[in-house]
Amino acid sequence: MVHADNPRSLAFHKSSYSSTDRDCVEVADVPGGAAVRDSKCPDAGHLAIAAGEWSALLWAVARETA
Repeated sequence: MVHADNPRSLAFHKSSYSSTDRDCVEVADVPGGAAVRDSKCPDAGHLAIAAGEWSALLWAVARETA
């Protein structure tokens, strides 16, 4: 289970897969996985993704952009 005790305390950073002008995704490391949010709407919440699924997503994105 992916859980953050205090979502406001998460240290989000811009994803390296985001574009430079817009369409940005921010990511934070959380116990058991990652939290992802839209940089344009940070107060709208985040999506928690378990470590295995996060790894699979990153692998698929890297493979698609190679």
